Amino acid sequence: MKPRLFTPGPTPVPEETLLELAKPVGYHRSPEAKAILAEVSEDLKYVFQTANPVFTLTSSGTGGMEAAVASALAPGEKVILCTAGRWGERWRGILKAHGANVVAVEVPYGKAVTPDMVQAAVAQHPDARAVFATLSETSTGVGHDLEAFGKIVAKTDALLIVDGISGLGAMECRVDAWHIDVCVTGSQKALMLPPGLAFVSVSEKGWKKIDATPVRAFYFDLRRYRKSLAESDTPFTPANTLIKAQRVSLKQIRAEGIENLWARHAKIAAACRAGVKAMGLEVFAERPNNALTVITVPAGVDGSGTLKKLEKQYGFKLADGQDTLKGKIWRLSHMGYTDAFEVLGAVSALELVLLESGFKLDPGSGVAAFQKAYAGK
Repeated sequence: MKPRLFTPGPTPVPEETLLELAKPVGYHRSPEAKAILAEVSEDLKYVFQTANPVFTLTSSGTGGMEAAVASALAPGEKVILCTAGRWGERWRGILKAHGANVVAVEVPYGKAVTPDMVQAAVAQHPDARAVFATLSETSTGVGHDLEAFGKIVAKTDALLIVDGISGLGAMECRVDAWHIDVCVTGSQKALMLPPGLAFVSVSEKGWKKIDATPVRAFYFDLRRYRKSLAESDTPFTPANTLIKAQRVSLKQIRAEGIENLWARHAKIAAACRAGVKAMGLEVFAERPNNALTVITVPAGVDGSGTLKKLEKQYGFKLADGQDTLKGKIWRLSHMGYTDAFEVLGAVSALELVLLESGFKLDPGSGVAAFQKAYAGK
């Protein structure tokens, strides 16, 4: 049976990119390797929608998050944390480890932190040095209004530091125009690569804060990456095979065009949500994003068991909920190298498994609704 990956990371990788990974390993300090890194860095600026350099770290996205915290904050500095799920909580864990004074703006799972909440927090805490937020909260399917957040934070001395790991490349995100001072993403989500690389952009405002902050890290000190990138290099041994392969996927993104890419993901996401609702299911997120659809498991249905059947019988691998949401939600990704017909197949397979389990729905209702929404009918 053909395996079909619909988890919100890792995501499917284009064949051309996989073939690049099969080529012989080269020397990471060669002129060719430096030229490739320079090319990848320029293409990343396009995806980030920034004029500032984008740095490549050999780590998971969490490494990029830790680099942002370690580079931009001194111990004891106050920060505002917007958290709506597990990845907001990931920020909390990193901040706690680095001794930050965290003021949390927290909402229940499935809800989104609103601009009004951010406005109130920065007004109440004018001494905050940064506001931490998440573009796509993949644990719940929520998307945040970072454009509004940016307008609020830009009027203060605080930095806006964003986890864009599962959203960048699938959702509209204009780093410069939205006043995002530090933005982090990872290779294994919408950028269509296996795990192993993190990418970080820093604004001029961000650099002023970083340069004024005592050095607190070695590997994750962004100042080292800035110095090396000026010579199209990295301060430490990079995953150069992944960087070469990332170049291939980024060329696909550039060929499609970033705004077309955002529009395609939005269209598929809207169709998927329509299909889910037509099946008598509920979308879990109050403010859903376009990277994935998170579905509330209906009463009387074994959430985790249904996913196991879906994979065993039809080859579709969706993600379960995490921590307290395990068995309570299904997470269906449609980011990266995934098209509408593949997502339609996942909706169809979910229908079949639910029917087999005795859940009452009209066969084909989700498929039909998906098609109608996708066709604009």
